[in-house]
Amino acid sequence: MSGDFEIIDERFRHMIMGNAWVEKLHGGMLWAEGPVWFADGQYLLWSDIPNNVILQYCERLGVRVYRHPSNNTNGHTRDREGRLISCEHGGRRVSRTEHDGSIIVMVDRYKGKRLNSPNDVVVKSDGTIWFTDPPYGIMSEYEGHKTKSAIGANYVYRLDPKTGGLTVVADDFDKPNGIAFSPDERKLYIADTGRSHDPDGPHHIRVFDVVDGRKLAKGRVFAEISPGMADGFRLDTDGNVWTSAGDGVHCFSPRGELLGKVLVPEVISNVCFGGPKRNRLFITATTSLYAAYVGQVGALRP
Repeated sequence: MSGDFEIIDERFRHMIMGNAWVEKLHGGMLWAEGPVWFADGQYLLWSDIPNNVILQYCERLGVRVYRHPSNNTNGHTRDREGRLISCEHGGRRVSRTEHDGSIIVMVDRYKGKRLNSPNDVVVKSDGTIWFTDPPYGIMSEYEGHKTKSAIGANYVYRLDPKTGGLTVVADDFDKPNGIAFSPDERKLYIADTGRSHDPDGPHHIRVFDVVDGRKLAKGRVFAEISPGMADGFRLDTDGNVWTSAGDGVHCFSPRGELLGKVLVPEVISNVCFGGPKRNRLFITATTSLYAAYVGQVGALRP
């Protein structure tokens, strides 16, 4: 078995490939984040937040600049029509890139007050957009523009693009960060990375029951991450959670059991599944983009 994988539970042995390894695909970034796979174009987009750019990786063609400036984008996903949905630290908004390349603002205010700095985002099968809004983009000039929070809190939101209605679905996080639905959308996982600025702050993933497709209930800690924090994560078709951590990607069972690790020599920010069979794990890690083939298939998201 490759030294790039650490097996903690024997179940993980069947979730990775014995002849696979972690490949470094690109380097030289300041803080790589927000990978999203475009199956129709067979390419990956991701952010380099401090460098204010979105990059594109295409197999055999390499890396090119997709957008600059990018408004210090962070997390990305796609909606049900395949359009790019982006969290912009610099713009303090969630935006959508149309098929013709034009960009429209989905939301930038809650009750008339500017959002903090939308961080990560997921689109539900009904088209609603769920996103986290910590203050990382307004805490300094490094990832956005330093200013005070207009809202004075760090919420998790649900946006209905059809009506424009924006509602708070969780209001008890220190710094809400990564977000993802279970494959059946009955559960929503949300990271809290409060430890980033408080040694005693939270460094865990919480899981909630999704009620009537609109609300969250019964929030509980799913897993604590150590070393590091669960900045971003994705689920496979069996409901296992593949999350960022300080020493690589940690894989947890649906019951919150740590099964194993994909070891990477940099702090991980986020992951996504891609490739023609959705069995290639793309990893954004501080200055670099990595990838590894695994024995699992990513849950099919837009």
